[in-house]
Amino acid sequence: MQHLLAGSRDSLSQKAAYLRVASGVLSDSMKTGGFRSMYRGQGIEFCGVREYLRGDDVRTIDWNVTARMGKPFVKLFEEEHELEIFLIVDRSASMFTGSKGKYKYETAAEVAALLALAGEQNESPVGAVFFDGEIHFTCTPEFGRNRTMVLLCALDEIKTQKSGSALDNAIKGAVGMLKHHSLVFIVSDFRTSGWEDSFKQLSQKHDVTAIRITDPSDSDMPEVGTVPFTDSETGKRIVLPTSSPSFKSAWLDDFRKRTYALEKLFRRHGADFISISTEEDTVRALSNYFNSKAAGGFR
Repeated sequence: MQHLLAGSRDSLSQKAAYLRVASGVLSDSMKTGGFRSMYRGQGIEFCGVREYLRGDDVRTIDWNVTARMGKPFVKLFEEEHELEIFLIVDRSASMFTGSKGKYKYETAAEVAALLALAGEQNESPVGAVFFDGEIHFTCTPEFGRNRTMVLLCALDEIKTQKSGSALDNAIKGAVGMLKHHSLVFIVSDFRTSGWEDSFKQLSQKHDVTAIRITDPSDSDMPEVGTVPFTDSETGKRIVLPTSSPSFKSAWLDDFRKRTYALEKLFRRHGADFISISTEEDTVRALSNYFNSKAAGGFR
């Protein structure tokens, strides 16, 4: 069993302590991020109407419904709950690639850990689903340090991987699991297909942010001559002329086309989309994102 978030199981608590400090800045940025229905203390929300009964507060009468029905109806309200945070994290084979000594999944795990810790500091219930070719871990949103440590341990421990990507099933699972309006983060390189319809359904009910994890080699393949490659998701083998100028140009063009297609998809469904490279500081990248939300950016 590998331990990627902390290096070893024994050092996870030290890594968590560092991430907890770093997430303090992030939690402040998240609070001012301009998300809908953000955090508790926002009052009450409308949930329906019923017929007026003696003793009801006349100030709650819904005059529009009353006029249509010819008898008095009152509005019903319920207290707004804490905003739930849900993490969908990709740990499929393509996430365990990287050109400069760091896997994409290491960056993804740091991102997810920071979001979980920031959620804890903001007293938000946090849940998650982690997947590769199948679903390996799920938990419904709950609040507290114990839940956070469960998530950190699950992020850190990598067992035998299944080929393929269960992104579509992970999104479908989130749709069925989340009963309240939630803030959902999908952390993936999105190097798979067939999940778009499920994503549409998810984004109709929740605030969704797609965090694409990239590596410099995704757009600029290192020049190492003519080399055989194996697709980590499908197992397909191909020989690539990495030193060819035309190949390098086509490689970059393909990356840009895939990026544009993702941006278009997320924009169409009202979701935010950011990219974080394995070379970036994850705290800074996430803080910049939330600060941009507060300033009215994205979407």
